[in-house]
Amino acid sequence: MSSDLFSLRMLFVAARKPGEMLWQPEHDYWRQGAAMARVPIEFSAHDTAAASAAISNGEVDICVLDSGLPSNEKAAVLSAAHSAATPPVTFESARYGACPTAGVDGRLPKPGSADDARKLVELCVRTKIPTRVLIVDDSRTMRGIVRKILSASRFAFEIEEVDQGIAAIEQLRGGNFGLVFLDYNMPGLNGFETLLKIQSTTPGVGVVIMTSTMDNVIADRAHASGALAFLKKPFYPADIDAILERFYGMHTPLS
Repeated sequence: MSSDLFSLRMLFVAARKPGEMLWQPEHDYWRQGAAMARVPIEFSAHDTAAASAAISNGEVDICVLDSGLPSNEKAAVLSAAHSAATPPVTFESARYGACPTAGVDGRLPKPGSADDARKLVELCVRTKIPTRVLIVDDSRTMRGIVRKILSASRFAFEIEEVDQGIAAIEQLRGGNFGLVFLDYNMPGLNGFETLLKIQSTTPGVGVVIMTSTMDNVIADRAHASGALAFLKKPFYPADIDAILERFYGMHTPLS
């Protein structure tokens, strides 16, 4: 799905110092960065009470919290986010070395310029634009499990399925896919052989190898060939969530 079909609502929440009308200069960096994003963004900045109300009313898609907010105010905003009918994706903007806040979806460094903010806004936007995902497994049951987990995720996906490696390669050539969940043990091309062909024909696609056999040699070869992750069956939603967070770059190192 084309990103130009979307518009997003982004909220920046920071402590207001006595007498201040705006949060300077970080407020301006985020506002300017949002204005330069590749999709239309309706940007706003609120204090905690107004932010919580906007989130509860379903008026926010992306929420960025200043790490300088008092803990109780962060908790109030996050509570509103987690309780919303359609929860926004929440990020914390923090200085290097700052202690992480529990409950946020991702952590970002504080922008030092409008261009820094633009790059961070683009990262946030990626989490809200549907990503095309291809599930490749000869087991219909396993394809259904992966589909169910992805469909219940807080991220947006357009999901397609095939049952063998050759079909996957043909499908990937014909579409703008971002992510592939690929079974290792399949008839015809196995997962590693399929991975190598994917890397040569459609580089840039994130590939997650799935297998019921934990073999360190296979895992090492997959990672060396550019696999995003290696999933041992059976796996759980939290395992896929961790991979998705890595795929979207949601935990920028801050120390």
